[in-house]
Amino acid sequence: MKAIVQDEYGPAPEDVLRLDEVEQPTAGDHEILVRVHAASVDRGTWHLMAGLPYVVRVVGFGLRRPKAPNPGRSLAGTVESVGENVTELEPGDDVYGSCEGSFAEHAVVPTGQLARKPANLSFEQAATVPISAVAALQAVRDDAEVQAGQKVLIIGASGGVGTFAVQIATAFGAAVTGVSSTDNLDLVRALGADRVVDYTREDFADGVHRYDAVLDTGGHSPLTRLRRALTPRGTLVIVGSETGGRWLGGFDRAVRARLLSPFVRQKLDMLVSSENAKDLAALRELIESGKVMPAIDRTYPLAETAAAIRHLQDGRARGKVVVSV
Repeated sequence: MKAIVQDEYGPAPEDVLRLDEVEQPTAGDHEILVRVHAASVDRGTWHLMAGLPYVVRVVGFGLRRPKAPNPGRSLAGTVESVGENVTELEPGDDVYGSCEGSFAEHAVVPTGQLARKPANLSFEQAATVPISAVAALQAVRDDAEVQAGQKVLIIGASGGVGTFAVQIATAFGAAVTGVSSTDNLDLVRALGADRVVDYTREDFADGVHRYDAVLDTGGHSPLTRLRRALTPRGTLVIVGSETGGRWLGGFDRAVRARLLSPFVRQKLDMLVSSENAKDLAALRELIESGKVMPAIDRTYPLAETAAAIRHLQDGRARGKVVVSV
């Protein structure tokens, strides 16, 4: 089968990724073989490909070279075969989920990370959900515990996680303010944000507007600034942080938030997401009800996966970037 392959780490996708012929995998007892129709790109894709920050290598992805030769992590496709102990899905089912090696014609997925695809989504749309929307759902529902009537600020509202977070928080009944650049304000409004802030012209932490929850999915504002945007007992959830640092890359800010949280009235937390079939099913309900829909910026063929990652890396994406297989 055709698949994207990498033998070494590197920050430039065009230097380390190639399309090659590899052996088709087979499903184990608790696994499912999926014919991949589409996959998506997220910031984690680049981190796994580049091996940066170095903490990525330390936590188990390979110290000198990547353990997984394919950095794809999310997919939508059709079940081809199931392992002996799999009962919830069968060949022919259209599914979506997360795995290792989704930039390929076939991928093996653990049964707990796969669910039936929302009926109203194309495979390209569905492939955007398993990483970014699951992270958004867990940040909004579990960490921020957003309730109807609360005020929620989402920083990076036009990004992969942010576009889903705006819609999920709105579906939960919150009044949502989205922060983005000038060019993306229209997208954030279209997603349902009640108010938008252009970070190139306004300060979201002006001390006038305060929020019950702040979800930081992009940028690297200091904790003191983020806390100014919170109510006295509000909740901050750090979902993403990019500094370019080679060792921690911004992860240190999230650690500092957790260490500080016990000593202040505000709750300061970081998202540690976990892809699972239960949350994919919950998202399917939101999507099929029309409350959440993926925002796709651009779609690339499998052979141009490196270009897809480069597009995201350059910061030009509005919403999700998809690889069609």
